[in-house]
Amino acid sequence: MKKLIFIICLPLNLFGQNTIGLPDVINYSKQSYAAGLQNWDIKQDRNGVIYIANNEGLLSFDSKYWNLYPLPNKTIVRSVEIGTDNRIYAGGQDELGYFSPAVNGRLQYHSLTHLIPAKDRSFGDVWDIVSLNKNVFFRTTGKIFKFTNESVAVFDAPSEWSYIGLCNGKMYAHDFKAGLMNFENDVMAPVPSATKFSFANPVTSILSINKDSAIVTTLKSGLFILSPAGISKLQCTNNTLFENDRIYAATLINKERMALATNNSGVYICDFKGNIIQQFSRKEGLQNDNVLSIFSDHQSNLWLGLDNGVDFIAYDNAIKQIKPLHQDGSGYAVLIYNNLLYTGTSNGLFSVPLEGLTDFSFSKGNFSAVNNSKGQVWGLAEINNQVLMSHHEGSFIVKDNTAVPVSTLTGYWNFIPLSSIFPSPQIIGGNYKGVRFFDFSNQQFTQSNTVADFTESSRFMAVDKVNNIWVSHPYHGVFRIYKTITGSYHTEAYTEKNGLPSALNNHIFKLKNELVAATEKGVYVYNYSTNKFEPAAFYKNILGSGSVRYVKEDAAGNVWFIHEKMPGVIDFSGKQPSVIYLPELNNKLLSGFEFIYPVNKNNIFFGGENGFFHLNYEKYKQTEPALQVYIRTVRIAGNKDSLLYGGYFKEINDQVQTDIPGLDHYWKNVRFEFSTSFFGQQSNLVYSYRLKGLDKDWSEWSARTEKEYTNLSESNYVFEVKVRNNLGKESAATLYSFKILPPWYLNAWAKVFYLLLFTAFNYAFYAWLKKKFRRQQEKFEAEQKRLKYIHQLELEKNEKEIIQLQNEKLANEIIFKQRELADANLHLVERGDALLKVKEELQKIYKKTGENHDIKKTLHLLNDIEKNNSNWEQFASHFDEVNNDFLKKLKQKFPVLSKTDLKVCAYLQLNLSSKEIAQLMNISVRGVEISRYRLRKKLLVPTEQSLGDFFNSL
Repeated sequence: MKKLIFIICLPLNLFGQNTIGLPDVINYSKQSYAAGLQNWDIKQDRNGVIYIANNEGLLSFDSKYWNLYPLPNKTIVRSVEIGTDNRIYAGGQDELGYFSPAVNGRLQYHSLTHLIPAKDRSFGDVWDIVSLNKNVFFRTTGKIFKFTNESVAVFDAPSEWSYIGLCNGKMYAHDFKAGLMNFENDVMAPVPSATKFSFANPVTSILSINKDSAIVTTLKSGLFILSPAGISKLQCTNNTLFENDRIYAATLINKERMALATNNSGVYICDFKGNIIQQFSRKEGLQNDNVLSIFSDHQSNLWLGLDNGVDFIAYDNAIKQIKPLHQDGSGYAVLIYNNLLYTGTSNGLFSVPLEGLTDFSFSKGNFSAVNNSKGQVWGLAEINNQVLMSHHEGSFIVKDNTAVPVSTLTGYWNFIPLSSIFPSPQIIGGNYKGVRFFDFSNQQFTQSNTVADFTESSRFMAVDKVNNIWVSHPYHGVFRIYKTITGSYHTEAYTEKNGLPSALNNHIFKLKNELVAATEKGVYVYNYSTNKFEPAAFYKNILGSGSVRYVKEDAAGNVWFIHEKMPGVIDFSGKQPSVIYLPELNNKLLSGFEFIYPVNKNNIFFGGENGFFHLNYEKYKQTEPALQVYIRTVRIAGNKDSLLYGGYFKEINDQVQTDIPGLDHYWKNVRFEFSTSFFGQQSNLVYSYRLKGLDKDWSEWSARTEKEYTNLSESNYVFEVKVRNNLGKESAATLYSFKILPPWYLNAWAKVFYLLLFTAFNYAFYAWLKKKFRRQQEKFEAEQKRLKYIHQLELEKNEKEIIQLQNEKLANEIIFKQRELADANLHLVERGDALLKVKEELQKIYKKTGENHDIKKTLHLLNDIEKNNSNWEQFASHFDEVNNDFLKKLKQKFPVLSKTDLKVCAYLQLNLSSKEIAQLMNISVRGVEISRYRLRKKLLVPTEQSLGDFFNSL
């Protein structure tokens, strides 16, 4: 019974031998999980999340993030169970209920205490919870409560309930008085074959070993076997040990092993016969030896709820640590010879016998120190059936667990045979000051000569196919030691002039029968024809051009290496070579003194900073459970932080999103946290993610388990994340969808409002434009009318001006014509006068001379010319053309006018003087005046009006 943990007793630990290899133990202190000291119960859901009943509430752990969920009354959580209804049931002090996801995905507690009858509500601590079918049982010391469909049944203890648990599909309970009982047909009934099992010793677990049998563990009485024949003590030599160490809890690891958690000695790993295979205690790395609860997870790893903290044992891990005599010395060399495992450390040489197991790490035994080996061991080699030890104090042969000196020359690094013949008649040893030869005869090695004039420290040596000895010094370069015809040895140095990338950090090895140099720029191979080193194309394609410090070929042809301080292997077992890295060992190996000892596919040894590491490579490559990554939290931040998603959807085992949340635009940051429940393997995992709606491509693979996005614009988004392990296996993507809502002024209603407002604005603008256009049109039309009127006025004015100009032109033309006509008339008058004078002179001559025929003829000619000059009709016609038919109009209006009157009118219209008229009419001036007088009477022209004005008025 769990409350008895406070009983103090002194253990008598009879367990003597542990396995030589132990898995990693990870310690989680109360500071790391930020809750109470003690951890009472542990369970796991289908997604791999671990739940722990802690002093301060329910703890959850997903391999990366811890969360604490306290009970409402802040009491200790003693028990936890995952129900078939996907609820997490928890029991505290006078409190029981369940956790289930709230709307935001964070676990929320729901109390069931109100369903218990009032008289039974003071029940103390709930120590166990069992889920069977649709029933959930809660055990207290005095009562067992069965909850079904929101109803409760109470089973009172005959004396005191000490245990309830499931085994082979049945629920068992133990009472100090009634013994072992079984729940069947809704009744707690004693197990017929176990009625005598009623002593006052609490049962702590019942573990199924087959269909009909089970192991029963008790607090102080050891192990029992439950079968159809009854219950009996398990006959095993360790029962006394178990009785003294007090088994507080137990769990099955696999079909062959179980783990027993004790109050005093940590955890025992046993078979079903009670034989102890391994022990984990403070000495093996636990935080303390008082283990309150134990649980085996989906990967057969062990979780320990301690009296102070939580421990994780990577029990099923293929990598285990070997620490001879639990010392803290660094590991430099390993050798298996005659079924003994030799380990060379900075503290000396140790050995342990190996059992006939496939995986040597499970061999049980205690390391013993090899006599005369204290101090720094640099290397081990098996040559000619002898174990040679390279030591700081010289070279030794190891026989009968004792190191026997071969050479007392200080400081040997290694030994290599000079011939492939067995036994090799000569070997070489690299030491602090050069290379020494050893002869082998009569099963003994004796010192021989050295390489003259060569004093470089020879930690890295190899012998090539033509028996050249190669030595590399990390700071001085690579040296070839070759034998001349005379039998002496000469030395040739190789640096960057000989093809190496540098004279520094070169390490010489023999790999696949080729001489190679592991350098800071990758692997280089020696070319015998050019006597130079060249980049090895194959290894460059596989490993690139990064730093390689160590290479080693195993029996299967695989090449083990240290690349950029990361150990790995080029595996040739498949169709194509593949590279597998071992990130679990990153930064755990000896930098500068790397060492790998591949025995076979189940046993690979690595030298570590603290002891050695053992790798079961075959198991390491086996198919792991399908990788799956889970989004654990989604937080949003603006002026404050808020939890959007707490890791769960509708149920704890559900990872399917049904509702897509919409986020207001003022949440500026969205932060995602994700993980995968591969406990103890986080160094093997890398993640890649993208945000659909923002990112086009997946991110680079990295160990980051969180991602934050800032200032997202309104849109729909899907966050995707996937995980990949170091074997290249990749999970499916896990999705979380959300959307950023537009601000209130950009939401749907706002857009409708904006549309209506825009429509109204457009309509109003259209109406205003229409009105404006109408006004403009009216104004335009008015302006057009005004312009038309002005244009008309201008046209009329222009027409008038044109008419005026035309009239002026016509008047000018008339004046001009009149002036021409007047000039013509004057010319005629002048000519008439001239002719008259000529006529008069001729008449005088004619009279004087008589009738001169020629003169007479001339006088007749002058008379004809005079008649022609007085041709009135021709003159009248020309005058009317010029004066707009003046004479015709005058004749029509005044028919009484004679031709003479018309002539006078014409001459007056031409503004001729009376004298000029008299000359033209061949009358006197007095005759012209008389003609004017007569004409005035005929024309009825008043006295005050001149004839010129009268003519103009016509």
